[in-house]
Amino acid sequence: MKSFLKIIPFFLFFASYSQENDLELNDSIKVLNTIILTAKQQSPERMPEKKDNVLYSGKKNEVLKLSNINGNFTTNNAREIFSRVPGVTVWENEGSGIQINVGVRGLSPNRSWELNTRQNGYDISSDVFGYPEAYYNPPLEAVETIELVRGGSSLQFGPQFGGMLNYVLKRETKKKFSFETQNTVGSYGLMSSYNAIGGNYNKFSYYLYNHSRSGDGWRENSNYSVRNTHAFIEYRFTEKTKISAEYTNMDYEMQQAGGLTDEQFAENSRQSLRERNWFGTPWNVFSVNFDTKFRNNWSFNTKLFGLLAERNSVGFTATPNNEDAINPTTNQYENRRVDRDKYENYGLETRSIYQYKLGKTANNLAFGIRYYKANTVRLQQGKGTTGSDFDLTVFEEFARALNFTTQNFAFFAENQVKVTDHFSVTPGVRFEQINSTAKGQFGVQNSSPVVLENRELSRSKPLFGIGLEYKFRATNLYANVTQAYRPVLFSDLTPPAVTDIIDPNLKDADGFNADFGYRGTFKNILNFDVSLFYLSYNNRIGGVRQFINNDPTQGTFLFRTNLGETINKGIESFINLNATGLFGIDKPYGNLDIFATMSFIDSRYTDFKTFTTSGSAPNIQVTESNLDGNRVENAPRYIHNFGISWSNNHISTTLQYKMSGLIFTDANNTRTPSANGTTGLLEGYNLLDFSSEYKFLKKYNIRTGINNITNENYATRRASGYPGPGILPGEGRTFYISIGVKI
Repeated sequence: MKSFLKIIPFFLFFASYSQENDLELNDSIKVLNTIILTAKQQSPERMPEKKDNVLYSGKKNEVLKLSNINGNFTTNNAREIFSRVPGVTVWENEGSGIQINVGVRGLSPNRSWELNTRQNGYDISSDVFGYPEAYYNPPLEAVETIELVRGGSSLQFGPQFGGMLNYVLKRETKKKFSFETQNTVGSYGLMSSYNAIGGNYNKFSYYLYNHSRSGDGWRENSNYSVRNTHAFIEYRFTEKTKISAEYTNMDYEMQQAGGLTDEQFAENSRQSLRERNWFGTPWNVFSVNFDTKFRNNWSFNTKLFGLLAERNSVGFTATPNNEDAINPTTNQYENRRVDRDKYENYGLETRSIYQYKLGKTANNLAFGIRYYKANTVRLQQGKGTTGSDFDLTVFEEFARALNFTTQNFAFFAENQVKVTDHFSVTPGVRFEQINSTAKGQFGVQNSSPVVLENRELSRSKPLFGIGLEYKFRATNLYANVTQAYRPVLFSDLTPPAVTDIIDPNLKDADGFNADFGYRGTFKNILNFDVSLFYLSYNNRIGGVRQFINNDPTQGTFLFRTNLGETINKGIESFINLNATGLFGIDKPYGNLDIFATMSFIDSRYTDFKTFTTSGSAPNIQVTESNLDGNRVENAPRYIHNFGISWSNNHISTTLQYKMSGLIFTDANNTRTPSANGTTGLLEGYNLLDFSSEYKFLKKYNIRTGINNITNENYATRRASGYPGPGILPGEGRTFYISIGVKI
């Protein structure tokens, strides 16, 4: 909190300096400002001050309009889609695109769990607080825009350190009936079909799509099949009041190729030593949405949303240096392990913006409440079949059977105060009340069940923040400091081994995000955003080795508690130059855009105790050390994207080059790879992608592309468990071609 308070005067000083140098603009120039903000920009665009009952003033944000981007939407290639957003780390361990794994500013990309992940403004992750992993994301062929708001979003959307990621789906708002289809084939058996209908008739609007995709995968044992269906309907009572409902159902089966040792990876990164590992997640999300205006200056929105889903896996989970072989005695494989989760979540969230005047200046007050309730049933370590197909049959009771619940109430308010027509200050507050419970059977020891002591963790958490923005004509300076925190996860409440002990006073991780930047456009020729960031992440959870009953002769146990802090800081920059517009030759020659996205990230532990043991009873020794100065795992030093795009009325093409720095895969910063491939340095990589689209006869298109043109052998992560321990290769060279029509 002290660090948080220290940084505020810096921003206030800068804001006051900017105000002293304010330029008076006449009314005609103010009108021009409005035109620029609503005009089509090069991607990414930025949010206006307020939209859909949310205040964005002073916050770092990007809006990716996918119709302005070339990329492999069929397999949700996040590397291409997020190439124009600085600081985004992407995990690429399978090419199906079923899960998008992204993180920002050195935070872990693991199923986007450091982000508040939403679809059309409502939650889609397993449990926002207890298990915030996104096993589902919509097919990008169905997405209109992707909205990313950094840590400054924690007051209005939730406490996550990474911010908010929102997928906004397509809608048909003009025609009575429209039909769209996009059909794709590609490398390694890729086949995909996206079909949608939509319309707008009298007071009704509707949209329905189905997306089906399958493939063999670039690696061995990487077959997948996924289907995603979505339905939407809206009724408008008046121009100011409307209600809508939507439902999404996804189901997939996916073979897990598993990890490799470094030796296996160097020999042949396409090989797989696991043919019996499978994963599937039937997913159902729904929402009812109500919008109205009580007055011209007061708009109101409420969402009732829910999720019913499962996470199912079966496989042989040993490290890659352990062969999954047939037992010559039984002539069968070993029994596989079965893990199953079931999720049942419901929530209600309201948002309002109230516009009021102080003198002649219009100000905006955004406020709302949220109620959220989630239940997770976790069944693990089941004895599965000896077969090879996706069979979740269990022959014995699950060794681990747990029940988790989360109940959350939150209130937030942010007030944009316009000091002048150009300078605004937006202070805000959020109050969270969270209650988490855990109970059930934790495991089996000596043929006897080990019961998890019923745990209940209740806490109240206020968060504060302030944002500043100073506008010039089509550019602005912005700064914000906002508190964030990460609630204790279910995994923190259930230790890996039955002998481990959880600190009864375990605290949520907390900290803050700070941004300071300059962004905007110039005559539709230049689009840029350059900023500094600082992220403090306190009370990280880890294990402390202690002696049983303080007696070295009795052995040791692991005590899980809050141990330390990490600091992530760096520079994020994006620039897009329209070269043909600059020289005034865009009409005869089309648009030639050159872009560069550059991020420099320094993520380090500042204080984190670790403990190791040596010897055996009665001569056990516990040695304490500290990770102070070590780099945070999975955080590259730099992430750069360079690209060139050319387009006219019919053709658009993009060639992009990605550079990502080396990463440590464990907190000890181990350089030499372990024999099982689960730890060790991962070298940086450079990748080249090409994509293009040809539109003809107004309603037809042909899309094609090549990913990883140079066939780079690379990896973005190592795993200690799911989706298979070891080093997980990225995909080699692949291509696709797609034909579509919209009528």
